[in-house]
Amino acid sequence: MAMADYSNREFVQLIKKFGAFLTVKISNLFQTLDTRSVGALAGLAIAIVFTWRLLRSPGGPQRRQPKRQAPPPTSSSSSINTQSGVNLIPPAVCSPSEDSKAQNVIDEFFQPVKPTLAQIVRQRLSEGRKVTCQLLGVILEETSPEELQKQATVRSSVLEVLLEITKFCDLYLMERVLDDESEQKVLLALEVAGVFTSTGLVKDKVLFCSTENGRTSFVRQLEPDWHIDTNPEIVHQLARFIKYQLHISSIKSERTASNIFSSSSLEQFFGVGLEDK
Repeated sequence: MAMADYSNREFVQLIKKFGAFLTVKISNLFQTLDTRSVGALAGLAIAIVFTWRLLRSPGGPQRRQPKRQAPPPTSSSSSINTQSGVNLIPPAVCSPSEDSKAQNVIDEFFQPVKPTLAQIVRQRLSEGRKVTCQLLGVILEETSPEELQKQATVRSSVLEVLLEITKFCDLYLMERVLDDESEQKVLLALEVAGVFTSTGLVKDKVLFCSTENGRTSFVRQLEPDWHIDTNPEIVHQLARFIKYQLHISSIKSERTASNIFSSSSLEQFFGVGLEDK
């Protein structure tokens, strides 16, 4: 009987150690899995924990052992029973500290895992592989072609998002300019900000035109999965031809079509910087 209790206790300890080991390994995998894979692993984990709980619980009603008729206790036998009373505690009972540790392992395993920016970008872009994006008001601080004649400034808060987009998307940047000098200012600003080095974007994918219709033509020729623009008229015109669009505007407007999304900035659309507010 003592050997059976000892084996049962050892088996429970082995299950606990295996659960803790599995928790660490699966938690490491969460950093590289997409949402669907995480859901599948969560289901597997629930099944494992359920099985572990089932193994820990008693295996059903115990057969009642017939009571032995004990002789009346004497003074000598009473003292012996008192001294050996410690041995009457079932050895298979787990201490509260062990149960607490096991519960902590389970609670830690089921804590929500924060997705990475790369996972968020892929999910929000619906696995799109080609993206076209306006420069003014989205990538640049300036909002008009007239401002580009004086200077061009890349918004530092958007660089992290650009990096993740270019990792798995074919990205094209485009803008209307008034002269060749404005083009050079834009290219220089992008180069100084490290866009051509850190993101892998090449200068040939930065397109310039002299009219707003020219930008519309660029988008239709490239046939992207996503187009990002600040001009509501262009967004409306392209709604029939482009799968998804993101309208960047500081003024919140009603959604005009099911394939048109809106945001105050590109980084806000992907949740960058929201935690700091």
